[in-house]
Amino acid sequence: MTPGQSVWGTVIGTAVSAGALAYAQVALPTQVLLSDYALVSGGLMPVLVGMLALAGACLSLAYGLAASDPVRTAPARVLLIAGAAGLMMSAIFPTDPGTSQVGSLSGEIHRWSAAVVFTSLPVAGWVLARGRAAAPRWNAVRAMSVASAVTLAIYLAAHPATVTSPLINGGAYYGLLERAVVLAEMVLLTAMALAIGAGRSGVRTEVAPAEPAEAKGRPEHPGQQERLAA
Repeated sequence: MTPGQSVWGTVIGTAVSAGALAYAQVALPTQVLLSDYALVSGGLMPVLVGMLALAGACLSLAYGLAASDPVRTAPARVLLIAGAAGLMMSAIFPTDPGTSQVGSLSGEIHRWSAAVVFTSLPVAGWVLARGRAAAPRWNAVRAMSVASAVTLAIYLAAHPATVTSPLINGGAYYGLLERAVVLAEMVLLTAMALAIGAGRSGVRTEVAPAEPAEAKGRPEHPGQQERLAA
């Protein structure tokens, strides 16, 4: 896989993940959280495809960063790999039913793995864009990193497990906020991939300086001018 292919792998993996989760949202009975679709008939496969495709997108982006700038992007790559691992663990260990009051071991692993995913990706985007020039592509990465972090903070405040949820009636809309977090992080991954891809294309399209006009008619070998005059 070339660095350019890794960028496309990130974009395609993110699109497949979004499509799989959108299918579950539209075709299956409405669930509070996206993970809950795995517990209904016909919902396990789209949830698995969505999580694993997004994990593949994270790994593909990490590979592209290693190939393009291995030293500067090391912290972002570690966070992306952590996010991919969290997604794979969330796929392997299903969540508890929404009505369950007792958390199983599988449900706890799923919950903490999802926490790793939700927190690692915004930090990866911010770390990757930190210190970069104020180009539009890096401004987009910074903006989506902040948007993802802010949306995550609101989601956590609204989650019924927190003490702040009753104060803001979070139980009524925390499922919508979870979907907003997932969507924001998908857009962030795509923005990161496109920023790296744009940087590589800018390097490839550099043009060598033109040869001075007076050098164009200069003979290649010494004495050529004398032979032409003769």
